[in-house]
Amino acid sequence: MNSRLFRSLGYIARTRRADAHTTQIRRFSCETKHLYAHEHRNPIPKFSPAQLPSIKLQDAQIEINWETNVQSKFHSIWLRDHCRCPQCFHPITKQRLVNTFQLPPGIKPVSAQASPQGLEVTWFSADSHKSVYPWTWLQQNSYDPKFDVGQDHDKKSLWGSSIQKNPPTVEYNEVMSNDEKGLYKWLSNVHEHGFSFVSGVPATPEATEELSQRIGFIRETQYGQFWDFTSDLAKGDTAYTTLALGAHTDNTYFTDPCGLQLFHLLSHTEGTGGETLLVDGFYVASLIKERHPKAYALLSNTPIPAHAAGEPTSIYCPSPSSGYPVLGHDIAAGKLTTVRWNNDDRSVMKHIHPDVVEEWYDAISTWYKYLTSPECEYWVQLNPGTAVVIDNHRVLHGRSAFNGKRRMCGAYIGIDEYHSKLATLREKFNPNAYATTSEHIINGRSIWHPSL
Repeated sequence: MNSRLFRSLGYIARTRRADAHTTQIRRFSCETKHLYAHEHRNPIPKFSPAQLPSIKLQDAQIEINWETNVQSKFHSIWLRDHCRCPQCFHPITKQRLVNTFQLPPGIKPVSAQASPQGLEVTWFSADSHKSVYPWTWLQQNSYDPKFDVGQDHDKKSLWGSSIQKNPPTVEYNEVMSNDEKGLYKWLSNVHEHGFSFVSGVPATPEATEELSQRIGFIRETQYGQFWDFTSDLAKGDTAYTTLALGAHTDNTYFTDPCGLQLFHLLSHTEGTGGETLLVDGFYVASLIKERHPKAYALLSNTPIPAHAAGEPTSIYCPSPSSGYPVLGHDIAAGKLTTVRWNNDDRSVMKHIHPDVVEEWYDAISTWYKYLTSPECEYWVQLNPGTAVVIDNHRVLHGRSAFNGKRRMCGAYIGIDEYHSKLATLREKFNPNAYATTSEHIINGRSIWHPSL
């Protein structure tokens, strides 16, 4: 092959790669606009028991016409698969009993009718199997179309530096109370704001560890289980120095970064500095999405490899090794769910497409510009007796440099343990959010719970 032809083919290949990648970025940008338009989804239709929805059988689907002339369509196979009678769904274990793969292809109902209890369906089967689906459950799980069924407990309050005027705080004695109301308030603060202070904590590692365990079991990592450390480089990480730390999330080198991070400054003697920095990553992302959509797409679409290699006995890298983007999304729900960013732990960007290298550096420079802007930074001087817990999937943290001797303690809690504890507390203090009727609550939990 002559050199001219080789160069021509190489140019064509590079052009096609570039066009394909540009198309990918543009497509993600369009998808992002769609995903974040979930606030404008169809509002949940209204109905009253006095005027039940009307039902229409259509081949392999059942159409529900709500009071507001909005229709929901459900496939017969989907409905049969989600029957929650005791024969199909264990009322105590909350596990599926129906064998989905033994349901006949093209299954159709014998009849369907509206009742105050919900949609009643009788199926073609040897025993004329009957299923009942509550109306509220059908609305919450409608997929054709999908309704906006956001609950108050889904609320996220984005914040900038002005949060310093009224930061979310709860008292230690409230959190440790047996009635768990203070614990619910604490975790609800974290859910809404991404962090919360706890005041009045005894300045001891024992009390701080007990506080951490109110949420769930402590997650052990290469840094141990419960930390009690100072700036002595006992571990190979800059957290164990007196250096300033820029806004970052922890564990970008883990496949599953820890969910919550709890810190408590036990003492700081013979020195000054060490202010704590908090930044709402969701707020920063919202600003970039609005003002720099192309940068937002690159931050959402470009994986970043990371590592933790300061300890001679371990090297941590995420799986896959190409890493994860700065901004992670739940595509189905249409929302930002995760922020991962630690420039210090970033590995070689060898997976990046050659045609977007400079654009990607521009995008992370934009990200850094907003992270470090006075609009977004919240600085606070922690003191013994005040602990702070941070949602590591949302809020970035850092500190200013310091001198003297500073003793800090804290722990990691898994994201699933945190979510589980908050969900059970909601059941306890806001049972109407989950229960359909009292007859559906078996062993303390409704069989129609939204998480099931």
